[in-house]
Amino acid sequence: MKKLKTITSVILLLTVFIPMVYSQNSSTNAELSAYSVKRAVQGVNVNDKWNDATWKSVESVKIQNYMGEMPKFKPQAEAKMVYDDNFIYVIYRVKDRYVRSITQKINGKVWEDSAVEFFFSPEANNPINYFNLEINCGGTPLFHHKKGKPTVEDIQKIEIAASLPKVVDPEITERVTWTMSFKIPLEMLEKYTNVVRPKAGVSWRANFYKIAEINSNKHYITWNEVKNPKPQFHLPQFFGVLNFQ
Repeated sequence: MKKLKTITSVILLLTVFIPMVYSQNSSTNAELSAYSVKRAVQGVNVNDKWNDATWKSVESVKIQNYMGEMPKFKPQAEAKMVYDDNFIYVIYRVKDRYVRSITQKINGKVWEDSAVEFFFSPEANNPINYFNLEINCGGTPLFHHKKGKPTVEDIQKIEIAASLPKVVDPEITERVTWTMSFKIPLEMLEKYTNVVRPKAGVSWRANFYKIAEINSNKHYITWNEVKNPKPQFHLPQFFGVLNFQ
């Protein structure tokens, strides 16, 4: 009888708790930004041309949610994304000022420079399973997975094109517009985790970022809003949704 009462109590608790969790998750998901990612209609050459034929008709996302202290100059950043059977492609455009970039080592401290970042989970229902690709404005990348670091050899399979020189030092204090584009091989990602390949009806989770930590205009900017007291990009619960078309 005592055991029966215990089981009954557990069932009653679950009856109350599960709908509560579902309601909270539904509310959170309703607040997430969503981006429709088009299939590339032709081959995509990785270059730094924001208005190239590949990108001209592609809608961009605005990276405009600031974290931490507001900088004296507010960069304007946006990104576009397309895909095909073998790659995902992303391009950023940043209208910036106080731009500096000195890291030249792969997996170095690129986030300290003027940089853009793309955090993404190739499984919409498992956002904790994410990669983070961070590239300074000179084109030097850092690429990690939640469970470990891809090899340098694999990171070099990510084709990158930057509009600025490899090293930007001293800091550019006047206004400047720079772009960053890259393509990531899906086959390479599959070496490190389960990847739900993009196609119509598939969704991933992701966030686009703009950052600079060691310059005279420190800032942290996100596409989907990150609600955290301190600047922190490694919070997959705040990733937006990529809906492949």
